[in-house]
Amino acid sequence: MAGFDVKTADDLIQPFQIEASAIRGRLVRLGPALDEILKRHDYPDVVASVLGEAMALAALLSTALKYEGIFTLQTKGNGPLSLLVADITSTGDLRGYAQFDPQATAALLSQTGPTPSLPRLLGTGYLAFTVDQGPHTERYQGIVELIGATLAECVHHYFRQSEQLETALKVASARDGEGRWRAGGLMIQRMPDPGGLGSEKDDEGWRRAAVFMASCTSAELLDPELSPERLLYRLFHEDGVRAFRKRPLRFACRCSRERVADMLGALPKDDIDEIKEDAQTVVTCEFCSARYVFSPADLDAALERRR
Repeated sequence: MAGFDVKTADDLIQPFQIEASAIRGRLVRLGPALDEILKRHDYPDVVASVLGEAMALAALLSTALKYEGIFTLQTKGNGPLSLLVADITSTGDLRGYAQFDPQATAALLSQTGPTPSLPRLLGTGYLAFTVDQGPHTERYQGIVELIGATLAECVHHYFRQSEQLETALKVASARDGEGRWRAGGLMIQRMPDPGGLGSEKDDEGWRRAAVFMASCTSAELLDPELSPERLLYRLFHEDGVRAFRKRPLRFACRCSRERVADMLGALPKDDIDEIKEDAQTVVTCEFCSARYVFSPADLDAALERRR
């Protein structure tokens, strides 16, 4: 296996190719970066786990595209977990957050136990992917109905509905033995046949790869002692597998006091009044929970800049 390395690694995307067929894939491992994202919020474990899966899926899907900017995965529904947002920049900066109804979530857990089904947690709604390459380019967005028993199945439904490559996905997210959050994801895609006709050999290669991938357990995806290269070799060595250069990932939020000030300067006065605390204007970043406090003088200066 080319590029074989026994060293463990976290917070990365590992691209690979199955040698016996036109199948390419990515393996994602999230450790400290995901734990940093989730520990900044007081999410119930069920919400944190689904957001961890969303983060892994965003990392997997972003590498299927050539872009310079931000890739965002978002779900919106009418269930207790009403919103999930996970985004990743083309330089590997990750962030994400969730919006949920604490009372509705607690009521659901009292009925179902700690692991309610995803449809009951999210409700009906949509899954969206967005690629934003800056103010001078057109944003790309794909939207599909939330259909599937897992978040990976919802994403797979998107690929079935669109004219995309044949795709198989597997993700997992959970706490480790010391309470730290981890996530992992695996995706394979069948590349187009240059002749456009396909073959029985290609079909068989895809079926074999899908079966091998399905044999991967959540424990293997999350095991920090099992290096990405060893896991890929374990799964696909019968057909040969080539690992390419890893891409590092990290937690990084793009919020700043200057950006918040610009945002406040664009808001109507009534909206600003709603977020005041003791005459000060307080804004908390939904992604990283950073608090930005503006005195009346600070706010006046922000408004003046917008004039």
